[in-house]
Amino acid sequence: QLQASGGGLVQPGGSLRLSCAASGFTFGSYDMSWVRQAPGKAREWVSLINSGGTPYYANSVKGRFTISTDNEKNTMYLHLTSLKPEDTAVYHCAASSRNTFNPREFDYWGQGTQVTVSS
Repeated sequence: QLQASGGGLVQPGGSLRLSCAASGFTFGSYDMSWVRQAPGKAREWVSLINSGGTPYYANSVKGRFTISTDNEKNTMYLHLTSLKPEDTAVYHCAASSRNTFNPREFDYWGQGTQVTVSS
């Protein structure tokens, strides 16, 4: 089970930190991802941190977002900075045991948290 939280309304240029609490599986053995979906748009993979701790980012967020995990707390984070209106979306966390960046192949999904960037 995955539970995302931390979303909200923020002005352009602002920051947020999203959290994803995991339970029911061996957190440290899974690759963890953030995937977002804006209204009327396709789902977009945002970032992944593999079980070894290596982070990966979509070009659209590289240099602005930072993914991390705390294996003692079974929790993943996404620190969003320099936010833009186009970052507005529901952000979902997901877990995968399959060494893949394809969200269709992820094993577990959280319910999502809304991020709205607007002045």
